[in-house]
Amino acid sequence: MEFNTLEPLLDVLEGNVDDLEEALAPLLDAPIADTASKLPLLDKAKLYVMTTYAIESILFSYLQLNGIKAKEHPIFIELTRLKQYYEKIKLAETGPVKQNTRLDKDAAGRFIKAGLSGNEKYDQERAEKQAKETANTYIKFNELAEQQEQVRLSVKRKADVADVAQEEEEEGSSDKKEKKKGKSGRKAKGKGKRSS
Repeated sequence: MEFNTLEPLLDVLEGNVDDLEEALAPLLDAPIADTASKLPLLDKAKLYVMTTYAIESILFSYLQLNGIKAKEHPIFIELTRLKQYYEKIKLAETGPVKQNTRLDKDAAGRFIKAGLSGNEKYDQERAEKQAKETANTYIKFNELAEQQEQVRLSVKRKADVADVAQEEEEEGSSDKKEKKKGKSGRKAKGKGKRSS
């Protein structure tokens, strides 16, 4: 590269270094412990993490400028660790994410039953309640079975009545046919006798 192309880049670098010195001046003028002692706990943690991150970033940049692979250097691991600390501080500031808490009714029921299981009065009432529920279930089951049986019988009766009606209708129509045949046969015999 020629000096003419490097000169503007050096000017930009010099400006950035001046800005960095200006930003770090309050931290460099007094001991960091004095500055941190005046701050609340979370702000103190931020100050320590951000100061360390600034120093580590400068070292990372220095390594890159000297042609050393900075991402393979232990300084990169330290920068990653500092980022994780900063994320933890952010989480502490915003507070934990509230999870939707809901009551597990089955588990609560088991806890209550276990807690009351030594109570004889409760055990007796629970046994009576379960016996009533069992009896009611049995009664309902029998009633339902009877209703189904009645429906089945009524359907069968209707089918039987329909079968009987159909048989009677068939017998009636066959009797009519025989009567018609008998009448027509008699007429034919009668005509035959007259013509002779």
